[in-house]
Amino acid sequence: MLEVIISIIFAELVGGVSGFLTSGSIQTWFQTLIQPSFQPPNWLFGPAWTLLYALMGIAAAWIWKKRKNKKARIALGIYGVQLFLNFIWSIIFFGLHSPFWALIDVVLLWGLIMWMIMKFYVIDKKAGWILIPYLAWVTFATVLNFAIWRLN
Repeated sequence: MLEVIISIIFAELVGGVSGFLTSGSIQTWFQTLIQPSFQPPNWLFGPAWTLLYALMGIAAAWIWKKRKNKKARIALGIYGVQLFLNFIWSIIFFGLHSPFWALIDVVLLWGLIMWMIMKFYVIDKKAGWILIPYLAWVTFATVLNFAIWRLN
């Protein structure tokens, strides 16, 4: 249980710090962009990401419990890299005002999430399945990022 708590807190901190560092641009620069018709309301992103970071933390904890296994350590390494790409997306998009480079980041992130899910699934099926909502959201975020880049 301790692994789950630590892992969720860590994932939530990554998201929270990234959001904190870039929150000013959401009310300023981001509002000046042309938005696609399917852009969700801004209030939806906080709860969605809070849930997704919790699911990531739970899945990572289940794998962390098996960290003596080499495959689990590799899977956790992939988890760390994708979490880093997730963290820097907000900085690239909102902080640097660069939808294009953020799109490159999110495409790489999507690939790493797929790879992570496959690695997690082999080790613990439920750890793989619990990440499907994350993959779905990042798929949508990729399409949204692309649309914003194209419109602006």
